[in-house]
Amino acid sequence: MISIAAELDGRSIQIITANTSVFSPEEVACVRELWDEYRQHGAQTSGYYFVVEREEGRVRGYACYGPRSLTEGTFELYWIAVDPQCRRAGVGRLLFDWVEKDIRQMGGRLIVVETSGLEKYAPTRRFYLATGYILEATLKDFYKDGDDLVIFTKHL
Repeated sequence: MISIAAELDGRSIQIITANTSVFSPEEVACVRELWDEYRQHGAQTSGYYFVVEREEGRVRGYACYGPRSLTEGTFELYWIAVDPQCRRAGVGRLLFDWVEKDIRQMGGRLIVVETSGLEKYAPTRRFYLATGYILEATLKDFYKDGDDLVIFTKHL
């Protein structure tokens, strides 16, 4: 079941982020910073919306998204992560469906997702394609030499 993230979900979000085995310590810290902004200022003020997927009280995954500054109706999916023990259980799809529905309700027309071109992110890129996102662009050596920025979009 998807719900808006509550104060107590912060620890689970951090644990899931750290346990995915693809995110660097800097990326884990970034999620913590976004969570702190969301917790302190709320979604509308911070621009970061967090939702969690929960089964029997256990957080199995989360997503963080928000409006893109200086655009009309463009949103970014900043983070989506699923507990490694829950992969292939449909959690990611549930989260995507919720996020897309919520963005539509807020007047969104376009979702942008950015990820790495490293091999360890290949399953993530396949997942985006499988959920109807289009590979929009690749910026070579964006993050560092050999690590491209891969941009996906979906028009709502």
